[in-house]
Formats: sequence, structure tokens, C-alpha cells
Amino acid sequence: MVSLLKRGKRWLVLGHRWLGIATGLLFALWIGSGLVMLYVPFPSLTETERLAHLRPMAWEAVAVSPDEALAAAGLQGMPRSLDLEMRGDEPFYRMSASDGRRITLSARTGAPAGPVDGEAARRLTGAGPGASVEEVERDQWTVTARYDPLRPFHKVALNDAAGTELYVSERTGEIVLDTTRFERGWNWVGAVTHWVYLTPLRARADLWRDVVLWLSGIAAFTALSGLVLGIWRLRLRRRYARGRVTPYRGMARWHHLAGLIGGIGLTTFILSGWLSMNPNRWFTSLAPPADLREAYAGADSPVGLTIESLREIGARAPLGLHLARIGGHWVATGLDRTGGRVIGDAPSTARIAAAAGLAMAGARLEGVERLDTHDLYWSPLTSGTLPILRLRFADPAATWLHVDPQSGEILNRLDRSGRVNRWLFTALHRLDLPVLVGHPPARDAVQWLLNLLAGALVTTGLVIGWRRLGPKAGAHSPLPARGERAASPPRWGARQGGSRG
Repeated sequence: MVSLLKRGKRWLVLGHRWLGIATGLLFALWIGSGLVMLYVPFPSLTETERLAHLRPMAWEAVAVSPDEALAAAGLQGMPRSLDLEMRGDEPFYRMSASDGRRITLSARTGAPAGPVDGEAARRLTGAGPGASVEEVERDQWTVTARYDPLRPFHKVALNDAAGTELYVSERTGEIVLDTTRFERGWNWVGAVTHWVYLTPLRARADLWRDVVLWLSGIAAFTALSGLVLGIWRLRLRRRYARGRVTPYRGMARWHHLAGLIGGIGLTTFILSGWLSMNPNRWFTSLAPPADLREAYAGADSPVGLTIESLREIGARAPLGLHLARIGGHWVATGLDRTGGRVIGDAPSTARIAAAAGLAMAGARLEGVERLDTHDLYWSPLTSGTLPILRLRFADPAATWLHVDPQSGEILNRLDRSGRVNRWLFTALHRLDLPVLVGHPPARDAVQWLLNLLAGALVTTGLVIGWRRLGPKAGAHSPLPARGERAASPPRWGARQGGSRG
């Protein structure tokens, strides 16, 4: 038994040593890129930015009602959403079918809209004569699958001081993304590095997920083994020679001490980063599945808005309308530069609860709670929408639905596994804790402290690894401090990985 234990310790030391050497640079990249991500998120088109690009709705040009547009689309069942907005100088209906297809129809003639060419894309963005247009199927900033129904794109470079580039869907004519030179540059050393978001790899979602799972899994083992070794070699009572708590000297001593100070936090960062990839599909997605959304929308029903009624509400919807079906009833939201505002009465809590009951296949509704402030499971880091309704169901997964009480639309689904993931990943990896989220400077300070400790670990580990692999490796082996018993063989100190913060 003693021999087996010694052999296990030996393999733990060797595994930590060589895996640390192999992954040390990766840890360093994760630390630096994680700090960048605190301040520069991955490029996306926010709702405020999207609305800023829309032209005022020409209500006098609308000659096709929503129901006529739905009939002209020829869909099997109702679309997921129906929007009336401008595309250039003409109003158009945009629909998202249940299978993900995007359908665009003229609100003046009801005819399907043709593809947008490069010159039309230039006009839609309001670009000046110095702008250039390039056709893009997939690039670094449009690599994820959510852009698939909109491909290909016309990338319009405005050639302004900020280096702005706008992506226009060739299929629908929508501006779907904007990036600036600042965002693109910092994301190469931020999110692209941190998430291993290389376009050829990320375009193959399953392969990318497997690669990141293995990389972060190996990193998690390296960090955890370093923490175990660091505690094992620590002596607080029967100290080493000259009262030392560590047997090491030189760089190995600093590596050991840095691991003891920050080892638990850094190991937690890496393990939570591994969990972010949802190994073995342990956690359900926050996005409600298509069948739940379809059941929540309820039976097919006419919108009931005539051309005359559309023009009457036009003054309250200068940028157009968003139409959503909840429990078989349509809710119209008027758009302006500040966001959306429900036209008429917002759906009642009773109607929302009834629609949610249908969506949850009759599961018992345990309670409905209105949140006017963020709490442990509705964080400003994930959504700024307030107020919301939280509907709690007694189904086997203990599901919660978060719903916008104004529009009635489901914002997310959070079941038992999602709540566990909230603590194992979001809270630990992003430091999404109320005491810190409510005080952003304090959260930044904690993030910097943890990442600087990670930097000390990785830097000392890289130096030790370089010496071991170098031509004078034997001269730089991390020996015990002078005076330590010969029976205690040389060991490496704790080697921790970097943060995925």
C-alpha cells in the first residue's frame, strides 16, 4: 500500500511537471486574454445599435397588412416573429420561420424581396463614396451558427476614423453586425485567444467544442495536481531547515509560495472554465427550445391589424413594429430609438401564465414572482431587462421561465441544472456575485488580483520549464533547501493554470 502511494505521488509529480511545461504558454494566453475581455466584449450588434441603423418607417407606403403578408409567405404554421421595418426606402415584413429560415416581403406589394447586391448594401448603410464593399460568407466575426440563416454578407467598410465595418445580409438586407478597428484589434488578443476562436476551427462547432474541452480539461488537471502537490509539500509545524515552510529554493520556491497563495482560486477558475463547455451535456441551455416557444405562442390566429390601424399607430412607432404571439394572441410592440413599447394593453399576468402552462405541457405552476431588481438568478451581467416575471413550475426539472411582462416574450428558461451551472460557472468564473456585481470597481480589483497571482504562477513555471528543457537542465533542477533530509527527494512545487476570467 505504501509503495502504491509513493508510486501514485511520483506519477502525480511527473504528470504535473510535463503537462505544465506543455500547457504553460496556453495558461499565459488565457490570463492576458481574460483581462482584455473584462473591458472589450466580442463584437455584436446590440438592440440600441440596430435601432440606430433603421430609417424612419414610411407608414404611408404600407399597402399590405400583416395578415396578408403571412398569407403571401405561404408558411406551414405561424412564424416565430413578424417585424415591419424599413429596408432602404421601402417598408418590408421580416419573418423567422419555425425551421430558422428568414423570409422578407415587400409591405408595399407583398412580393418576396430579392437578394441584396453590393451597391444596394452600400446604400442601405448610408455609406459615403469612400466606402468599400466585400462579399463575405464567413469570417472571424460572423463565425457562429446563429448567422447561418443570414449568409452570405456584404461587408461595407465605411473608411471612417473608427474603421467601422457593417455586415449586411444578402438574403434579407438587414444590418446584422458592426465592428470597429478597436474591437477587432483587441478581440484578437481577447476573446479569439481566450475561446480558441480561430475561424476554421470554430466553423466546425463539434470539433471546436471537443478541442476546447480537452485543452481546458488538461489545464484543469494540471491546476488541480499542482494544488495537491503544493499542499503536500507545505510544512507549517515540522518545518524544513531554517524554519522554512517549503523545501524549494530559487524560482521553485517562489512558484510553490505563489501556488499556495492563489492555488484554490486559480484552480476554481480553470475548472469553471472547463464546465463552461458543458461536458457530457450536463447543463441545459438557457434558450427555450423551439417546441416550447411554439407551444407558448399558442394556436394560429390572425393579427387583426388593418392598413388603417397601422397608420393610426404609426405616430407611436416611428421605426416600425415587432409582432409576437402569446397564447394565441398577438402583441404589437412599436419601435423607436430608445427601444420597444407595447401598443395598447400589455398581456396580463394571467394570460402569460396560461400560455406558459401550455408550453410546459400542463406542469403545475407553483408561483409567479415579479422582479423589479436583479437577484441571484437574474444578473445584470447576463441581462439588463427589468422588470421581469419569474414563473416557477413543478416539473421534474424544476423549470423557471423568465418573461418580459411588457411584451410577454420568454427571455430564458432556467431549470435545476441551469441554476447549478449559474454557481459553478457564472458565479465562479465571471465572479457574478451580488457583493461584487453591485460594485464594479471591487469586482475588477478582485479579477486583477486573481489574474496577477495566476501570472506569477505561470511566469515562474515557464522559467522553471525553460531551464529544465534547456541545455543546462541539470544545473537548474529545483532542489530542496540546504539542510533538508536526504530522504525527502526533490520535487517540483505547485504549478497552477491561468484564469479563463
